Amino acid sequence: MEPTPHILIVDDHEEIRSLLAKYLRKHSYRVTAADGGTAMKRALQDSAIDLVVLDIMMPGEDGLSLCSSLRATSDIPVILLTAMAEETDRVIGLEIGADDYLTKPFNPRELLARIKAVLRRSQSLPRQREKPVESRLSFDRWHLSTEQRELIDGADVVTPLSTAEFALLMAFLDHPRRVLSREQLLDLTQGREAKSFDRSIDNQVSRLRKKIEIDPKTPRLIKTVWGGGYTFASDVTRS
Repeated sequence: MEPTPHILIVDDHEEIRSLLAKYLRKHSYRVTAADGGTAMKRALQDSAIDLVVLDIMMPGEDGLSLCSSLRATSDIPVILLTAMAEETDRVIGLEIGADDYLTKPFNPRELLARIKAVLRRSQSLPRQREKPVESRLSFDRWHLSTEQRELIDGADVVTPLSTAEFALLMAFLDHPRRVLSREQLLDLTQGREAKSFDRSIDNQVSRLRKKIEIDPKTPRLIKTVWGGGYTFASDVTRS
């Protein structure tokens, strides 16, 4: 089963966001919509996004600035939406790393075709999405060495972590005190390989609790949010 690409639409016009989201979902894409830079950055942090459709003309931080910042840390494909007369913006956008552009007004069918083309090109290249992470993260009575992937307690006893357990713990440590749904956790730990019906995240949480909780049956760190998912109920320090 092929993973479903996750598209992020960033536009300050609610009507455009809603129209594009509805159209892309109709064609079997997963879609997240953001109304500006702050929401865009939050979505990129919370989910494994496969492509960003980014409007240039927005209040606050504009699309060119957002594209430049994204390209400095990630190779996620970007399609810019530009005004018909702003040729300079289109040129600058391509120079700073956008993969394609589309001028407004446009037919959603053309955007769909461009999304498919950009995804085909990007999927044929080696990806380097992972941003550098801190070498040491501390929480509760634990220290996590991200380079060695070792979990160390206050007595310097090492607790080994599997690849899946490390990925899940990193997802929680990157988002402390935030409610993360099962879908978000799958997205953060498995990315493109995640299946929307996969409930294995509950088993992974159970195994991780047995390693980091004093009493896994009464967890203090990884708490269940009924109807919402899970939250990591501890502060995290980084060094």
